[in-house]
Amino acid sequence: MERIVITGMGAVTPIGIGVDNYWNNLIAGKSGIEKIKSFDVSELAVQIAGEVKDFNPSELLPKDVVRKTDAFMQYAYVAAEEALNQSKLDIVPERTGIVMGTAMSGISTIAFTQEALTGASHKKVGPRFIPKILGNIAAANIAIAHNIQGPSYTVSTACSSGGDAINQAAMLLKANKADVMLAVGAESAHCPIFIYSLANAKALSRSNDIPAKASRPFDESRDGFVIGEGGGALILETESHAKARGAKIYGELLACGNTCDAYHVTAPHPEGRGAIACMKQALAEAGLTPEDIDYINAHGTSTPKGDEVEVYSVKELFGDNPPLVSSTKGATGHMMGAGGITEVIACIKSVETGIVPPTINLVNPIPDTGIDFVPNEAKSADIKYAMSNAFGFGGQNSSVIVGKYK
Repeated sequence: MERIVITGMGAVTPIGIGVDNYWNNLIAGKSGIEKIKSFDVSELAVQIAGEVKDFNPSELLPKDVVRKTDAFMQYAYVAAEEALNQSKLDIVPERTGIVMGTAMSGISTIAFTQEALTGASHKKVGPRFIPKILGNIAAANIAIAHNIQGPSYTVSTACSSGGDAINQAAMLLKANKADVMLAVGAESAHCPIFIYSLANAKALSRSNDIPAKASRPFDESRDGFVIGEGGGALILETESHAKARGAKIYGELLACGNTCDAYHVTAPHPEGRGAIACMKQALAEAGLTPEDIDYINAHGTSTPKGDEVEVYSVKELFGDNPPLVSSTKGATGHMMGAGGITEVIACIKSVETGIVPPTINLVNPIPDTGIDFVPNEAKSADIKYAMSNAFGFGGQNSSVIVGKYK
């Protein structure tokens, strides 16, 4: 069966736009979490988030695209542009496709449009409202811009959407439905209705006075996750196609796992049933053993229960000699659909550079785990194989394994 390789990457994140900026700030331990500036949060219990900074759509996108897109679509578009440019791909329309991953699609546009409509004397909603809120229109705009006529899918599997977009793209390549697939994940859910619901569910950190330290994965004092936003993109190709065109190969996509806990709509299975099965599935597909994995980019959201179950799952599967484990959500917040892609990019960069990004804000780690969570400072290590985990509401589980291309 054809091997799948990675020939392009793109990132829009709270700690930098562009893969180089994202990676350099990630390994430097920078935080992108601040008080929300995009709307008035004075009456909200949670007032912090990882917002994308210095993002000027009019400078980065065509004007007509800016007018007709939600922020999550704009992040997807810019990340895809970077990945395509890096790949130096000459697109063959019918043999190139897209899979888009997003959990919340255009929720912010829905929320703010309804708010404006409620207080308006003239009940008018713009003609672009529906295309702005549909998840698949993000992929459609990219396809239109680049004449991509192959398979086009949009997956929405909560916080595993980005990882599952990679999985779906790889399956299409292996089924010979395309030679090249663009896997994209994007999210921008910063709006009061989203924050109110998660805050009332006690899922969010309320450390408004210390935003940069609010996301504390695997720390004993963690009190919930911090919402993030952004976009990520990968160019995936069959090895034969990439070699035939002389593409630069940044790494190999070895395997993807996908399982469901079948337990609860928001809580993870207390014994990590689905997470363990998902990681096992990915390892089996890659032909690897737990001992082969050198680094795990954990889901690690900074929630009390979620982090505890993930640690239990890693210990159950990897035993007494677990790999290095870190969560980059301390820096970016929880980027949901986008995070599934950008966190795989962090794994690819770890394989490429031999540097593992840190878990920032980790002062008092969960005790007696035997796991090196790479606290606060990046670590040098020989990383041949890295795994990225993403676990979401509904018991959705995604595990992606990447490695050095040989």
